[in-house]
Formats: sequence, C-alpha cells, structure tokens
Amino acid sequence: MHLVVHADQRQFSLRDSAARLTGSGWTPSAVESHRIGVEPGGIAIATARSDVVESSVDLLPSPPAVVPSAEHVVEADLPVPSGRVVISGPADYPSQEKYFSVLPGLYRARVSYVPAGPPGVTWNEHEFGEHYRYVVELWPVERPSEVEVLRQGAAVWDG
Repeated sequence: MHLVVHADQRQFSLRDSAARLTGSGWTPSAVESHRIGVEPGGIAIATARSDVVESSVDLLPSPPAVVPSAEHVVEADLPVPSGRVVISGPADYPSQEKYFSVLPGLYRARVSYVPAGPPGVTWNEHEFGEHYRYVVELWPVERPSEVEVLRQGAAVWDG
C-alpha cells in the first residue's frame, strides 16, 4: 500500500486502532539511534521533514531482505490485537487517518529510510530536510523482540 502522510512534527505513526500514542516512546536512544519511538500500542516514525512524506506499508508472510538502497533500517514489534492498523500524522483528524486490516496478533515492523525525490503531491518547498520514502514491512511473529537497528544511518538530522 503506497501512502502520502502528513508528517507534522517530523513524525507519523502506525498503531493498533484501539491504542493512542502518548510520545513516551521518544527516549534518548529512540531519538539518537533508532529513529522510531516504540510504545505498547504502536510505533512513531521520525521523518527528516515536517511535511508530506511518501510511505509504503506491506504485509508479508516472513521477514524480507533488507532494502539495498535504505540508509537506515530499524525493526520493532507492533501489537495489533484489534486487527486494524491506523497510519496517521500527529495533527491528522480521524477522517484523514488511513486504515488497513490484518489478522489480530503481534507483528514485526521493519522501517527502512530510502532516499527519494519529492512526493508526487504538493509539498512544502520551504521546509528543510531530505526526502525519503519510509518503507514499512510487517510480518507476523510469535514472540516479542527488542528494537533492533539493522543499518545505522547518519547520526542526527538537523532540525
């Protein structure tokens, strides 16, 4: 599923439809290394721009190969007990959120930061920061795991 998300405050999230994210996942390690904030109900994904960003979400049967062109790759668990995943920016109204259904359960989410050009929709040319496509790949898992950085990108983004 290809998406364009408003990453206001330089982030967007994937969460179970019954959960709300509080921002508590933005620990020092999350900000400095992981680039994702993990909470019990979902994952907030840091973006290089506070702007509209391109993303894709794919549901797979097992872990895929790492995207070769990705500059940063990180994995975390995403519990989806309701069977409904919500993708949204922090300022989105419920009518702007995107949804998709999965079997209820625990998923592993791999987030890959792939360099890209500007999105094919109106974007803020005055906003600073690189353009990336945020590739999210999900597959079912039996057991919880820790956050794992598979490929570490540049240290800290300006902003």
